[in-house]
Amino acid sequence: MDKEQNHTDLEHLFEQRIQPNISELVGLRDKVRTMWYIGVPLVLLIVFSIWGLAESGGAVLIILVIALIIGLVVVISKGSSAWKKYRAEFKLKVVAEIVKAINPAWSYAPDGLISEQVYHQSNLFRTRYDRYQGDDLVKGVLEKTDFECSELHTQYKEVTTDSKGRRRERWVTIFRGLFFHADFNKDFIGRTYVSPDVAERLFGRLGRKLQKVSGPAPLVVLENVEFEKAFVVHATDPIEARYILTPVIMEALLNIRRTYNCEVHFSFIGSRVYCALSMNKNLFEPRMFGPLVNLHDVSNMHHLFKVNETIIHELNLNTRIWTKN
Repeated sequence: MDKEQNHTDLEHLFEQRIQPNISELVGLRDKVRTMWYIGVPLVLLIVFSIWGLAESGGAVLIILVIALIIGLVVVISKGSSAWKKYRAEFKLKVVAEIVKAINPAWSYAPDGLISEQVYHQSNLFRTRYDRYQGDDLVKGVLEKTDFECSELHTQYKEVTTDSKGRRRERWVTIFRGLFFHADFNKDFIGRTYVSPDVAERLFGRLGRKLQKVSGPAPLVVLENVEFEKAFVVHATDPIEARYILTPVIMEALLNIRRTYNCEVHFSFIGSRVYCALSMNKNLFEPRMFGPLVNLHDVSNMHHLFKVNETIIHELNLNTRIWTKN
């Protein structure tokens, strides 16, 4: 019944609050696509003109190339402006409406993101980054628990030199997906990390040995077999880690992993729980081609933003079984 009610609610959201805006969004997208359709032939003309210029020269071709380049600059400028307007309206009339439908008291900032300070405090990803990007920040209070969540994408630049001495650069992703943190109502003495158990999954017993020397803190072995298959735990205070990771909490972390079907990282530091869900794609961006937005898209975005409620409810953060020191 809950699933049927949820589907009915999503249909109502789509039909009453999103569908009426689709024609306006289509018009904005058409302007972007027009610039695209003009820009691609211009690029081809410039390439062929430069090729002709290299072959035979001539003042006419020089003038033509200059004119085409100026035209391309104008098209790119107008296309960029049209895209920014289309994206802003999509965020306002689609994404913001989905967030509001979940909880009208939450705030949504399309261009906001989790701060670098919070990212560092989580200590989930310890690789130095050269690029820190994100958007779609949602924050609020659910009953007694404050939280923040946004998309994040962190990368570092890898520079290599080939056998001929040519320098090559590429951007390597450290984390891409949804990043969440919330009050746990407990001042932790140590730091507890729950990470995907990739090493043991790939290398078996050797992987277990690698876990002992490669983690951010000493390895902690727990008795939940299913949990141990999915996650690896490291903690500076193993006793506290076992106090935090009760059978109920371990099952909750497994449920979160099942619900979002992705690799999930957790840390319990200070008085907060941090969670990073790895998703290698843009989650709340408008399309250039194909259907602009449909009920399936709305359902997917609604499911992702519900991560805030899911984590808080699964971890039972509103129960306040602990009190801060």
